[in-house]
Amino acid sequence: MQAIGIIGFSNSGKTTLISRLSECLEARGLKVAIAKHTHHELDKPDTDTALLMSPRRTVIGLSNTKDGKGEAMIHWGHPCFLRDMVPLLDADILLVEGGKAIGWLPRILCLRTTPELLTALPEGCKALRPELALATYGDNTLSGLPSFTAEDLDALADLIVERAFLLPGLDCGACGEGDCAGLTRRIVAGERTPADCVASRGAVEVTLNGQVIGLNPFTAQMLSGGIRGMLGALKGMAPGGEVVIKLKDR
Repeated sequence: MQAIGIIGFSNSGKTTLISRLSECLEARGLKVAIAKHTHHELDKPDTDTALLMSPRRTVIGLSNTKDGKGEAMIHWGHPCFLRDMVPLLDADILLVEGGKAIGWLPRILCLRTTPELLTALPEGCKALRPELALATYGDNTLSGLPSFTAEDLDALADLIVERAFLLPGLDCGACGEGDCAGLTRRIVAGERTPADCVASRGAVEVTLNGQVIGLNPFTAQMLSGGIRGMLGALKGMAPGGEVVIKLKDR
């Protein structure tokens, strides 16, 4: 799965851009997932399901309509981190609204003209971490970054399909950079590639719903040694071969 962050100040058009990008990408046959960061409580309509929700309580909602258009949801009554939710997603591209501190995926900077932006640019854009950005969107631009507007939406979608990526967010440093943000910056600059993430391509690969779970080198070595030690007692187990183990829900 690929991912891109849509980052900007308040009222910069992030939600509108994500809505339009979703439609554009879905028109290409891609499955899109959206993650939205907010400083407010999530909207909960006045329904029977909402009455069951409370802090620290998990609620599963299952809708099976007669026309076959049902849906499902899980409500966790406590904060979660995006990197822990990613393996639950079934999508080709993840669009992430907000999350300025997230350094393990590239971003598009929303720079629509607002009074706040006009006084903040260009100094205020440091808070948006333009070194992690592939491009800008809106009336304002930043030197060194390609810029797009609503008229260029297909071209922006092309850029996302071509260059969006997702690192595991472990900040293990095994790639030689100080953290995932360091590797993201080098990838965005064209100096490295997502394949340079050691945690995503070690000797042990763990996937959940097709999504690779990042393992730092110590964890990968521990799992590899333990599994190989147990399998060594099996007849027909030859050293040096590739071992594939699949665990499926019953």
